Amino acid sequence: MTTYLVTIGLILILMLAWLVVQHAYRLFARRHPELGPFRSEHGGCGCCGSGNCGDGACDSKPHEPRY
Repeated sequence: MTTYLVTIGLILILMLAWLVVQHAYRLFARRHPELGPFRSEHGGCGCCGSGNCGDGACDSKPHEPRY
């Protein structure tokens, strides 16, 4: 029985720690906008939040350089 309680407690602690890490990452990205856009956990490059989706910036294939 104690094994189950320890396992449940450990999973809860890991989930809470992951939330803390995500929050710290968002704060860091907000304080340092020069490092690029925040990358959401849903994938993509995070550029859609800055309004660059129309440029095809979130495509996974490499782009040709724009001159």
